[in-house]
Amino acid sequence: MTNTISLLGLQWGDEGKGKIVDHLAKDLDAAIRYQGGHNAGHTLIVDGKKVVFHLLPSAICHKAIKCYLGRGVVVSLDALFEEIEEASDVIGNIEGRLVISSACSLIQPYHIKLDQLREKSNTITKIGTTGRGIGTAYEDRVGRRSVRVSDLYNPSKLSSKLEEALEYYNSIFKHSFGSTAIDKNKLFDENLIHAERLKPYVGNVINEVRDLQDSNKKILFEGAQGALLDVSLGTYPFVTSSNSSVGGIASGIGISPTDIDYSLGIAKAYTTRVGEGPFPTELFDDMGKYLAEKGGEVGATTGRPRRCGWLDTVLLSHTVRLNGIDGLCVTKIDVLDGLETIKICTDYSSNLSMEEILESMILEDVEPIYTEVAGWNEPTAGIQSFDQLNSNAQSFIKRIEEICNVPVIMISTGPKREDTIIRDYPL
Repeated sequence: MTNTISLLGLQWGDEGKGKIVDHLAKDLDAAIRYQGGHNAGHTLIVDGKKVVFHLLPSAICHKAIKCYLGRGVVVSLDALFEEIEEASDVIGNIEGRLVISSACSLIQPYHIKLDQLREKSNTITKIGTTGRGIGTAYEDRVGRRSVRVSDLYNPSKLSSKLEEALEYYNSIFKHSFGSTAIDKNKLFDENLIHAERLKPYVGNVINEVRDLQDSNKKILFEGAQGALLDVSLGTYPFVTSSNSSVGGIASGIGISPTDIDYSLGIAKAYTTRVGEGPFPTELFDDMGKYLAEKGGEVGATTGRPRRCGWLDTVLLSHTVRLNGIDGLCVTKIDVLDGLETIKICTDYSSNLSMEEILESMILEDVEPIYTEVAGWNEPTAGIQSFDQLNSNAQSFIKRIEEICNVPVIMISTGPKREDTIIRDYPL
């Protein structure tokens, strides 16, 4: 019996996790975010209305589901309150339905300022961050100087931590960037104001999740970025600042790794990437433009256009195995409708061995080797049965299964919840 399920994007993010959460929601009791901040964007269509969640778990719009932000999440309180307000007509009053761990680290204005100064610098490698202070907040966490949610309710400790942080950051602003300092008293007052507004949401996530597990409730562990952006396993240094792979769940929530009953992976039928970093199958021709235009490939958080390319099954099969994926969901197959031929990257040409490539994730100099498969003219858009798919579309899915050695249990054929083929429901 499956009671706990992890939902993991297996590429560079934007795989369509929000829609799949929405699809699973009818059978869920709880959903938990375990890493990242408001640098992710999960887009849902709710009652015909487009809603984008950056920090809140995607399941928050389902009133029967209790949602959590685990300790692995870094929280911008400005962004959190803004998101709650903007989505209020969809999610309603979520006091009592949202619990934020008191151990979460907080994103402070100095994190955002340093992040943006670095991205504008001509002497520092550009990562292509969202400029929202996520990475710098994680730096403080590793450096053991984070202001955490619990600190908001101990004014003397909060004051001491902010003073220490600003001594460090204001020196960097002045000497490295010639920028102005942040006022400590003003920042202290802002944190106290936030503390009062946040209080109804603060709780003990570890204990509540244990209670849910002991009661055999259905729980979803929801990741933010894709596995190829994992700080340890991704295309370093062009990665996010947390563990977005399955390994981040245990420490980001406070559970045992053996508590995950089923791992559902999500991948697009092609590949996209936002920001900097290597991308072996990236297309710079009319086909790349076609995929971007037809797929509506614009970043949900940043509005930046996504880079587009063919499906890379070298990386996909790698992330499937790394994350112990039990079943795969392929999204946006309808974007490939009408193509005469479709390419799948099945190998690389490189001076390095495949083992060396996947160990280092150094992809800058690899050349993709493609297998061409026949396309299809009949639309897949909106189809809800695998048997109704064109035979070439079926063959495309079966080829992914063969290469990745995992069953494709769900196929998304459009943006609406009902535009989904379910071959083996995971809950």
